[in-house]
Amino acid sequence: MVESAAATITVIAFVMAVVLILWRPKQLNEAIPSTIGAVIVLMSGTVTLSDFGHIASTVSGAAITIMATIVMAVVLESFGFFKWAAEGLAARAKGSGIRLFWYVNLICFLMTMFFNNDGSILITTPILLIMLQNLHLKKHQKVPYLLSGALVATASSAPIGVSNIVNLIALKIVNMDLYTNLIMMFVPASLGLLFLVLLLFLVCYRSLPKKLPQAGPTFWASGGSRYHPLQDRPVTVLDSLSDKRKTALMRNILIFVFGVRVGLFVASYYGIPIEIVSVLGSALLLGWRWYYLKLPPKDMLKKTPWHILVFALGMYVIVYGLHNIGLTQWLVTFFAPFMNGSLLNAGLVMGGIQSLMSMTFNNHPALMIGTIAITGMQLDPLTLKIAYLANVIGSDVGSLVLPVGTLASLIWLHILRKNGMPVDWKEYTRITILVIPPTVIFMIIALYYWVTWLF
Repeated sequence: MVESAAATITVIAFVMAVVLILWRPKQLNEAIPSTIGAVIVLMSGTVTLSDFGHIASTVSGAAITIMATIVMAVVLESFGFFKWAAEGLAARAKGSGIRLFWYVNLICFLMTMFFNNDGSILITTPILLIMLQNLHLKKHQKVPYLLSGALVATASSAPIGVSNIVNLIALKIVNMDLYTNLIMMFVPASLGLLFLVLLLFLVCYRSLPKKLPQAGPTFWASGGSRYHPLQDRPVTVLDSLSDKRKTALMRNILIFVFGVRVGLFVASYYGIPIEIVSVLGSALLLGWRWYYLKLPPKDMLKKTPWHILVFALGMYVIVYGLHNIGLTQWLVTFFAPFMNGSLLNAGLVMGGIQSLMSMTFNNHPALMIGTIAITGMQLDPLTLKIAYLANVIGSDVGSLVLPVGTLASLIWLHILRKNGMPVDWKEYTRITILVIPPTVIFMIIALYYWVTWLF
């Protein structure tokens, strides 16, 4: 234990950082409060320089992987891939608002699986806003598409650890590779996501337009009178290509990105740092863009969110300070007795705790705290894995009960406000309180039965 004054300073730094991250006065970058908090914690002495070196090695690989993934997303946007995909799915709705609901959630799921949750929100939300605006839907008809898409995009980081930076950091803490995480988590988490979308559909059914006002969108057209919901998009390379060549180009890009994604799991299985695969994949895609669009990669220096590395490092320093003053030990002492009995019990306890912590003060610090805590509970290897995966479910899904639970939700609310489509807390929680808790319980139970069957 450290002196009480240093402990008090560490707690104050944590509270200050979380409040500013959630409040974001004047759109304050989240890296600033986390950095200030980290500096205060380092100066207080609760985190030593030796601790800092360990933290940096834990965080850096995850942050580089996520940043490289976002670079890939930006490159694909240069090709017009996301708007092409959104319009293609909307075209398949064939004028049905019900069918469009399922396709919207499908594209949000895929964007997170191929990239990450924050990137998925940044990509899909503006596209959906343009599409829904051009369909001339009323606000109460737009909300189900926007809200369900945001919830699914954020929760879809649960099936694979590589879709969320905090999941990657936590994986390193418990020393679990991506391959093991995939085998144990993909099936139950995917079933849970399907359950979530079904609940969202039942809750939002009355607000969904059964027939869209227009005959339905089409693929990009250069001229002609065919209606499409993204008609205000900027001109891209697609405009000079035939439909057949567009489809071939997008298919090839998708195959390449999928190959890079698979490469991450192969690298993890063989003990190769996954950030190497991510950076290599991003570099190759940048080269492809340079050759095809004649766009040099220098714009990535401005567009890459370098602050992610600073934010993650700062938050982990603060959380490690809380660990050193005894917070995680208190959690171990209080909750460890409840972890004994069965794997299902361990999963429900940790999933519930993590959901409460995440929705209260954001899932980034909450998952780090919870993960460090379970490593000190002297659990057997299988129970440790179940507890960790339940932690992830609580962090990625349980946090969504309140909009402050994830940075992705806060980004989503900001984009909506900026585009004149505000969604208040009452409107948000009216739906999430009905769908998120049952989904968390369902997912943890599915995890228990799946892992029991595997092992």
